[in-house]
Formats: sequence, structure tokens, C-alpha cells
Amino acid sequence: MKSQLNKKIIERFSRQIVLKDIGILGQKKILYSKVLIVGAGGLGSPVAEFLSRAGIGSLGIIDDDKVSLSNLHRQSLYSTSDIGKYKVKIAKDKIKKINPNTKVTIYKIRLSNKNFKKIINNYDYIVDGSDNFKTKFLLNDFCLKFKKTLVTGAISKFDGHVFTFSFKNKKVPCLRCFFQESNISDDLLNCESEGVIGTVAGIVGTIQANEVLKKILNIGTGLDGYIFILDLLHLKFRKVKLKKRKNCFCK
Repeated sequence: MKSQLNKKIIERFSRQIVLKDIGILGQKKILYSKVLIVGAGGLGSPVAEFLSRAGIGSLGIIDDDKVSLSNLHRQSLYSTSDIGKYKVKIAKDKIKKINPNTKVTIYKIRLSNKNFKKIINNYDYIVDGSDNFKTKFLLNDFCLKFKKTLVTGAISKFDGHVFTFSFKNKKVPCLRCFFQESNISDDLLNCESEGVIGTVAGIVGTIQANEVLKKILNIGTGLDGYIFILDLLHLKFRKVKLKKRKNCFCK
């Protein structure tokens, strides 16, 4: 990408560039950034959309699922005509229409220990939009190992959680410090059994995208070492400090 922004790019992102915390230099940081989104569902959809609208230079999306009718109430990238098609393919087509300058790489795979190692080093920031703890712990462990920034989201019913882990900082706790693998169930994240209102996915995913942009720009107050808890039924929000567990392998 050229070091100078052309007139079209400046016009497209003019409402961001005018912000004193962003400016031309900040917009360049966004344009040069590489973000990987794991899960192209309720959280991944708004993350992908708003990061591409912000001007992210390179976006990777991992998902092996197809669009179903029950997805449509909360997964904002898809429409009725997309049912039965692979999410990553539809997501790429939609994002290219939003911002053709964003390079989109799709991975129609289920994430595993074997394939993720080949992918993770191509990206600076990892966004977790998955709906199961196996994937969340896998992302946590790899991001810790390779010193990546991980932004994790979770939704259920009217509630949402957002974590940010900047693993270049050795003092930051990890996801395993909060969730102990032996004491949790994927039912906590299961929209089919627990239910979820679609707006919660949009709100939490948008917050995840916002946290990524703040990290790229190195501005504002982040969530390193905290969990942001949203109760959107009663409009209650909490930011709770996390501590490293003594027996966690991130020590």
C-alpha cells in the first residue's frame, strides 16, 4: 500500500481522520493492520463489517459453517437468499462490496491445533467470535504462545462478555484464569438451548471491533486484565478486574 493516502481514501475515511486521536497517521495504521476473525456468526458479522468500514487493510475469516434460517435474526452479514451457502464466501462478497480495498482471505475450515499454527502468524490481532470453549481455549493458548492480541466475545440471552488480552504484556491474565476448563459447559454459549436476542450479538460484536481499533491506534482505555459484562435487559454494565491464577500456565 502506498505511503500517501489518495483523495478517495481520505474522503472515505474523512469522519475518522478528523478525530484528533486518529488523523492521517492513525488511518495509515488501520490500513496496514491485519486482523483474523474466528467465527463468522453473530459476533463475527459486525466485527467484519465495522472493521472493513474502518479501513482494515487485511481481514481473515475462519468458519466452516453454512448459513441457516435460524442464523438470520442475529448474523447481520446474511440474508434469506444466502441460506445453504458457506458463511465465509458470503461474508467475503459482502465485505468487498462495503470496502473493495480491504483484502479478505477466507478459511473454510474448523480450527484445530494443526491448522491454526499455519494461519496465526499472518495476523496481528485475533478476534474470537466462536461459540464453544474448545475454540476459545485454543485461541487463548496460541495467542499467548505467539504474543498476539486477542479480543474475545461471548453472548447468551440478554447478556454479553468482552475480554481483551494483549499477550506481549506478561502481566496480563489469560482466559483460563477466568474460566476453568473442567468446570464449564458449552451450554453457556449455546444460542439454540439458551436463546439470545439478536441485538446483543450486534452490540457485543461492535464493541469487539472498537477494542481492536483502539489497540491498533494505541488510544483510550482498554480491557487488558478486565472483563466487560453487559446486562442489556436491565442496562447494567460492569468492568471487573481479572487476576492471574497461581496454577495457570500463563504465569
